[in-house]
Amino acid sequence: MDLLISLVINGLATGMLIFLLAAGLTLIFGLMDVLNFAHGGLFVWGAYTGVFTYAYTESFLIGIVVAILTGILFGFIMEKLIITPVYGNHVQQILITLGFMLVLQEMIKVAFGPNAIPVSVPTYLAGSWEIGEVIVIKYRVFIIIVGFIIFGIFHYILTRTKIGLIVRAGVMNKEMVQALGINIKRVFLFVFMTGASLAALGGMLMAPYSGSIYAEMGMEFAILGFIVVVIGGMGSFSGSLLAAILVGLAGSFMAYYVPFLSLAVNMILMAIVLIFRPQGLFSMIRREST
Repeated sequence: MDLLISLVINGLATGMLIFLLAAGLTLIFGLMDVLNFAHGGLFVWGAYTGVFTYAYTESFLIGIVVAILTGILFGFIMEKLIITPVYGNHVQQILITLGFMLVLQEMIKVAFGPNAIPVSVPTYLAGSWEIGEVIVIKYRVFIIIVGFIIFGIFHYILTRTKIGLIVRAGVMNKEMVQALGINIKRVFLFVFMTGASLAALGGMLMAPYSGSIYAEMGMEFAILGFIVVVIGGMGSFSGSLLAAILVGLAGSFMAYYVPFLSLAVNMILMAIVLIFRPQGLFSMIRREST
């Protein structure tokens, strides 16, 4: 039982980190119909700027704030300069965002160096609790709590606030929203910057969890993010949470019980979902209102 609980906690923590990345992707696709393959670059830039701020100020909270601000800034630049010219063209979106992902990755090496950088868990989140024979690592519990809080906040915003109503209406009929006098371009920019900040936050939280950061981690986790979006349903916020937890738990259990399948299990899950439920476990984001 103690092993089972440990594997579940580990899987949930990993799933929540992937959810923060995938949530931004699904928000951006759900409203803007944009396939952003540079999302992993925002993840890694959030990790690096947050970690360096954390090391300089010795404040993990300030590091998180700087990571989020970095995501917002990069999101603003990307939406204005990279995404706006390719609205409505998925092929061009894939090519230009994938190219920009590589640029962001190389910029990391130029700005911070090509070597992996070790990261330690903050003192007040280090260590573990012993509950009977079960050892519960504090930082993993912290990640799980943060992940559910983020989900709760954004679910409430999408379903209970005016901006959420505008976002959901924009998904269904952009032209009608604009005809009502709402500047849909500003809504697009807000959503893109929000998604970028979630990715950057995920990168910062991942750093102490993995113990080190490196330039290529953005591409690695971007792949997991897209797998989660496909499994959960393109554009479904709730679906992304469910799929991220599923992917995290599957990876955790497979790594222990069937190690040679641990790398392939995510692809297997995605293939099964695409075969039996091509639209994903949930439908588009517009169903969040039901």
